[in-house]
Amino acid sequence: MKVTTVMKQGVLVIRPEGEFDVCGANEFRGVVDRELDETGAKHILLNLQGVDFIDSSGLGVILGRYKRITQLGGKMLAVHLEPNVQRIFELAGLMKILTVHKSEEQALELL
Repeated sequence: MKVTTVMKQGVLVIRPEGEFDVCGANEFRGVVDRELDETGAKHILLNLQGVDFIDSSGLGVILGRYKRITQLGGKMLAVHLEPNVQRIFELAGLMKILTVHKSEEQALELL
């Protein structure tokens, strides 16, 4: 898995690409935790356009970052969920805690 990040308007935008499985989850955790420590971002925006598969380890690491950011008073948003990834999010209950938007621009406007 490849994980790229960028800061936009004080929001950490995370763009993972590839399969979000146990190996990808470890990469994601390391990159995101380092970026949160270095930038002090209060919000996370997940752009999942490049993710077509996610398993329980991927869901777990996303939930862990959600807990971390909400403890700081921040929000986690998501954009560009592929249909099969969205279905897994729905089954896992993540759609109840994450706000999903159509684009990064739309999500950033609402923060």
